[in-house]
Amino acid sequence: MEIFMLTAVGITVSAALMINKKREPLHLSFAALCLAISFHKGGAFFSPFFHSGVWLLVERLGFLAIPPLTIKFSRDFCEEQTLLKKRDIRTTALFSAGLAAILFTPVAGWKYLGPFIDLYGETVLLLSYLSLIAFAKRRATGIEKKRIVYLIIACTAAIATYSIPPLFNLVVAGMLYFILIMITHPHLTELHDLMTRALVILIVTLFTTILFYLVIGFFGKGAAPPFTLVFMVSFLIVIAIGPFQVILKRLLTTIYPDIKDVFTSPYDLDEKLEREKALLLEKMAPVLAHEIRNPLGSIKGAAQYLRSEVEGEEQRKLLDVITEEVNRLNRVVSQFLNYARPYSPDLKPRPINTVIEKAMAVIEADSLSARIHVQLELHPHLPPVPMDQEQIHQVILNIALNAIEAMPEGGTLTVRTSRIGSDAGDAVGISIRDTGHGIRRETIKQIFTPFFTTKERGVGLGLAVCQRIIRNHGGTIRVKSIPGQGTIFYIRLETVG
Repeated sequence: MEIFMLTAVGITVSAALMINKKREPLHLSFAALCLAISFHKGGAFFSPFFHSGVWLLVERLGFLAIPPLTIKFSRDFCEEQTLLKKRDIRTTALFSAGLAAILFTPVAGWKYLGPFIDLYGETVLLLSYLSLIAFAKRRATGIEKKRIVYLIIACTAAIATYSIPPLFNLVVAGMLYFILIMITHPHLTELHDLMTRALVILIVTLFTTILFYLVIGFFGKGAAPPFTLVFMVSFLIVIAIGPFQVILKRLLTTIYPDIKDVFTSPYDLDEKLEREKALLLEKMAPVLAHEIRNPLGSIKGAAQYLRSEVEGEEQRKLLDVITEEVNRLNRVVSQFLNYARPYSPDLKPRPINTVIEKAMAVIEADSLSARIHVQLELHPHLPPVPMDQEQIHQVILNIALNAIEAMPEGGTLTVRTSRIGSDAGDAVGISIRDTGHGIRRETIKQIFTPFFTTKERGVGLGLAVCQRIIRNHGGTIRVKSIPGQGTIFYIRLETVG
């Protein structure tokens, strides 16, 4: 049963990558590798049930496809900087093709051919594993090194269980899904982030398994299936839901183009209501601003005139207070207009790293950042992002300045970019992390709410404007915080496609 589990997981992972609209070389090479593993293990699973040489042939052909595909995937994962070269892919592909051709000749019955094929495949896999270790030690740095180390850990777990086939098959199945998460969610750069996502899948699988046994307990009459069988089937169902939904959506929207909203979650209705509120605000804002600014102008003019007429110092100070507060209210109205007025960003494909570097140059020149260590971890190979450069610069600057204010005694400001791949398409991720005092749970739910602020002289529109800008770019922004440890903002922007 473990063999069937690995076969099904390989097919599911391969399908999940193949249905992606933007098929990167890394995704395609891993999808092909998973498919080869599925053929190899599928042949091994069905061979005992069907006394035919066909399934044994499928098993061997699948295994022979694994060596060149493993080298291709490891090179793509390491951005072609491993010790293994392109010629190694061609060499192993030709050698595998030669051995595959032998399987269709009388030599296929030679008793040493099977062990020789196994030795060949295991040698190539071992060399790929060692090349990853060498790359991690010599060339990889920062985020890239973490991802390589995680892959090495997963491969080491598989090697450690190689002598126990049932456990080995389960470990490899888990490893394939773990790698799928790594390559489709490159913004998850910490091991605990990856493990948390895997833990969610585990919890859902356990819930599905328990629910099945509850139903069997109430309505079933015979003996319940073994727990391991139900658990593995539940796991397959859970990981297959996403790819199946994407395939079904494409199929139905092709037949019925007008039913796209049927795939929208009921929870997304809140966003629709929020958009309607925003449209109403856009209509009201100019009228409200006009009605406020007119009397403010009159008050300021009267105060300035009276100041020139009075002689007492105390009276002048009071009139100066009036003028200062009028100016502050005028700035509040201006910020309110900037938040509420409809604005179409000038979207042009630009490198996001350049915008971030300019914003960080402004931050480092600010006196507030004297005690702050700015750390940039920018992905070197990001696709262009359609954006309004000035607006995204404003977002980065606003969030970074807020982070600095949250670290009055000093700390570290880390800005990181990453490439995100998913069923919805490619995107660029930006994370801005501080080591400040953090945000309380009851407060964090309201930080994007207009006019909500914890500052004494704040207006409460900075983050609301940032959210509006990111949404106008078709992106998302969210925040996580732990009181006493720091806060991190996550921004996702779609790439050119």
